[in-house]
Amino acid sequence: MSPQNLSETNEKVALVRLASHIALWGNLFLASLKIGTGLLASSLAVLGDGIDSSTDVIIALMSLLVAGIIARPADRKHPWGHGRAETIATTILSFILFFAGAQLMLRAGERLFSLGDTRVPPPLVLVVTLCSILGKLFLAWSQMYLGKRANSAMLKANGKNMLGDVVISSGVLIGLALSILFHLPILDPLVAIGVGLWVIRAAISIFWEVNTELMDGNSDPELYQALFEAVRSVPGTVNPHRARMRRIAGLWDIDLDIEVNPELSVREAHHLASLVEQAIKERVDGVYDIMVHVEPEGEAESHPTEQYGLREGDEK
Repeated sequence: MSPQNLSETNEKVALVRLASHIALWGNLFLASLKIGTGLLASSLAVLGDGIDSSTDVIIALMSLLVAGIIARPADRKHPWGHGRAETIATTILSFILFFAGAQLMLRAGERLFSLGDTRVPPPLVLVVTLCSILGKLFLAWSQMYLGKRANSAMLKANGKNMLGDVVISSGVLIGLALSILFHLPILDPLVAIGVGLWVIRAAISIFWEVNTELMDGNSDPELYQALFEAVRSVPGTVNPHRARMRRIAGLWDIDLDIEVNPELSVREAHHLASLVEQAIKERVDGVYDIMVHVEPEGEAESHPTEQYGLREGDEK
């Protein structure tokens, strides 16, 4: 890893730790407030909102653990470094959210079909839920802002989850207000079921996003276009092929083959490959490593159906 990438990694670790501490203590306060209020007021909607915030506490603890792992330098067992820990943690996060949402829906379903339950939550739950909305707005902003600065998929996913929490709490607030105003106890479990569905939807969305990185995929054709444009900008290099890009902790690991004049010396061909690497770094932000394989011009024609990577034109 280059000194520049090492500096970027250290800065990322510091930002992840800061965001994690903010999320940890903020969500711990909100979760305690909502779970306590939900139990005292017998409101499944508020209790479910609190359970959702408690999962954010677990996420924050996980983020702190991951920050320590990704800060470790590459070693013999992990020559690409430890950045994949963030991807794994984000995947675990999606499963935690999914099961929390499913558990809430089960409890709400039991309450919904429980005959004779006519309890209506007290007005206090409205004040608590409103405070939760304001607190979550701040926490969501902090995670998205620091996630963007750190280029952290985990923090961005957490910020997205917290924005979803704002929507959840807003729905809870409206449902509780209607329940209290019109004395409709059935609205409390119905709102709780809606909260559970929203949490499950967010979990599935996060899983599919991180799955692309976990499977070494890249769905952005513009990045490959920038890659091929970089090759075209270097005179003497042609036919970029077997191009592959994958993310490692927010940085790009890039492999590609190029062709050069077969009469060039090894030193001259290496110089052209170095120019291609520099041209790529000028066009693609956040490059972790680049591997440029040099072939004599016309060599790729003997392998028309290569199994791996993209040729120029495949990205369109």
